Amino acid sequence: MEIKEAAVKIAKELSDRKGRDIVVIDIGEKSSFADYMINVTASSERQLGALGDSAEDAAVKLELTVKGIEGRGGSGWMLLDLGDIIINVFTGETREKYSIDKIWSDCPSVEIE
Repeated sequence: MEIKEAAVKIAKELSDRKGRDIVVIDIGEKSSFADYMINVTASSERQLGALGDSAEDAAVKLELTVKGIEGRGGSGWMLLDLGDIIINVFTGETREKYSIDKIWSDCPSVEIE
C-alpha cells in the first residue's frame, strides 16, 4: 500500500470517530522525517485519547509500525510517529496555541473524501 493511501485511510478513520478539522499535509518535499502529517482536533481530553487509540489501531491494521507515541494523559496533544506518517491529535486550545498547520502551510494538503 502506498503511504499516501495509508494516510488517507487513517484520516477517514479519525473522521469516523468524530475528529474535527482533519487535514492531511504532504510534507515530503520539506521534511526529512516524514512524508505526511495528519492533524486532527478532539473535542475533549477523553476524545483525544480515543482518537489516538483509533489512529494506532488503524495503523496496525494497515501493517504500519508505530515507532512512538508521545503525550498521553492530559497534555492536550498526542503525537503518533508511524515513520513516514506523523499524526497530531490536539484539543482545540492546543492546536490553536502551537499553530502546527501554519508552520506547514506552504505544503499541499491531500483530499480525504
